[in-house]
Amino acid sequence: MSIIKKIFKWLGLTLLVVIILGGSFAAHEWYADKPFMFRAYLDRQLLKLAFEDPETLTSLGFLESMGINGHNAHLDDVHPDRTDEFFAEMKVFRDGLLQYDDENLDADQRLSKEIVLNLTNMIADAEPFRYHTYPANQMGGIQSAFPSFMDSSHQVHSVEDAENYLSRMSELPRKHEQYLLGLKIREGKDIIPPRFVIDRVLEQMRDFVATPAQENILYTSLAEKLSEAVEINEAQADDILNRVKISINENIYPSYDLFINYFSELEAKAGNDHGYWHLPDGAAAYKLALRLFTTTDYTADEIHQIGLSEVARIQDEMLEILASEGIDVSRGFTDAMDAYSSRPDFYYDDNDEGRAQILEDYQMILDEIDAGLDASFNIRPKAGLEVVRIPEFKEKTSPGAYYEQPSIDGTRPGRFYANLYDIKATPKFGMRTLAAHEGIPGHHFQVAIAMELEGVPLIRKFPLFTAYIEGWALYAERVAWEQGLMPTPGDNIGRLTAELFRAVRLVVDTGIHHERWTREEAIDYMLANTGMAESDVVSETERYIVMPGQATAYKVGMIKILELRQKAMDALGDKFDLRDFHDVVLKNGAVPMDILERIVDEYIASTS
Repeated sequence: MSIIKKIFKWLGLTLLVVIILGGSFAAHEWYADKPFMFRAYLDRQLLKLAFEDPETLTSLGFLESMGINGHNAHLDDVHPDRTDEFFAEMKVFRDGLLQYDDENLDADQRLSKEIVLNLTNMIADAEPFRYHTYPANQMGGIQSAFPSFMDSSHQVHSVEDAENYLSRMSELPRKHEQYLLGLKIREGKDIIPPRFVIDRVLEQMRDFVATPAQENILYTSLAEKLSEAVEINEAQADDILNRVKISINENIYPSYDLFINYFSELEAKAGNDHGYWHLPDGAAAYKLALRLFTTTDYTADEIHQIGLSEVARIQDEMLEILASEGIDVSRGFTDAMDAYSSRPDFYYDDNDEGRAQILEDYQMILDEIDAGLDASFNIRPKAGLEVVRIPEFKEKTSPGAYYEQPSIDGTRPGRFYANLYDIKATPKFGMRTLAAHEGIPGHHFQVAIAMELEGVPLIRKFPLFTAYIEGWALYAERVAWEQGLMPTPGDNIGRLTAELFRAVRLVVDTGIHHERWTREEAIDYMLANTGMAESDVVSETERYIVMPGQATAYKVGMIKILELRQKAMDALGDKFDLRDFHDVVLKNGAVPMDILERIVDEYIASTS
């Protein structure tokens, strides 16, 4: 019983009370169609889902501190039947929400109900299109998920942890076979990735299996963890690593051969049409994707036009700054940006020392930004943040950076992953902007603060709505600039370059999936309008092809947050306090944009 209490204490669940009370009341709250406690109904569903997925439990990282490690020996069940079961469960869960009348709930409970209904309705709408995805893709698909997960999430402090590591390696063939069933269902529905996607995936997998076992990330990552594990002696570590080497050759590489053989045959069926428009029901699937990612009803045509307008506005602003920096702008935006970004002093040395310096400088920038935000934030996350390099085996096809949330129990900090593959893709004038977006006050503030909220259902602690999450991160770049934390014209060029990039995304994403642009047309447009390194442009364009709609969430979300801030400033006048506004935006966790607008309206009414 004491362990159960500790688990729920970490989770912050009201169900703790239920467990303590015990007996028939506890059983009722766990099994009843309508628990007495509304929060128990919400939390138990997420708990059930989490406990069905051992990898999720590992990523959350709250059971290990209680000595519960059995889940770390297993991988998720990804059989297509499990997906069908998930959609059925969500329908039952949604219908159960409607049992709770609004008049019997307090304001915060009504907000929770509204958020979860929004989410479950979107899940129901997505069910007919559940196979309109490319699970194996160059951005971070199923072919790279396992080594990434084992490197970043599977902790090794004891022999038991290492044995669990080996157990998970032995389960990978089963998981890949299950994935293969889903891929074949998609093939039967004529949902086949474009040929370049298959080429990228095959290249990544062939390089992976061609790596000697002792150089594979599954070996090298574990070797590093073992060297830091004080409970494991040298002889034990040597035995474990020898078994890992055998498992890589006998379990891991053969499981990848399943995918390599399948995609080698599928390649002949793949074409060169890149947008969702060419898939069965592709137009409807893309319309839904835009609604899911933006949580708005903007059409593809509207988003395309917003993008074109914003591209023109931001470029004009940048040209003014470039001219003041002595750049000849008479030949247009692209030439001006090329002239500016070609200055050698903007780049680090293309070697290990230069890359190490980038990571150090990112950390210094984050510390400086964090120290300068007192005038704009009351609320701060308790979790720390560290800067690390994206694993080299997937760096070539990964985005420029991404954020990984901390563990719930605080043992693993938030992580800002930086892509150091192409040194030219990290100009110094853009580093403060990227640090603000991925770290402080961007993703780390929003995600970590949400995870640390008290008194809210667990589901509201997770980053579920892309327009809010990415819109906040893009908005955070602007806040850092407004607070004087991007002090040079170069820093401002970096900020505007990033905002321009998100505006271009509106044009390119809708161009590919609605206007029927080719991959090459999209690349040409991005090169002509961003001033980005070609390697980044290619990677980003290919990202939009395999993740339709997602790239539109950033700018749409930022625009909405800025609109709401201006609305509050206009309504409140001298009573407006930026710190309070940020509290309102952050303290409820991630929400759809229409719900955020209502929350801000309530803040305006209560303040005025």
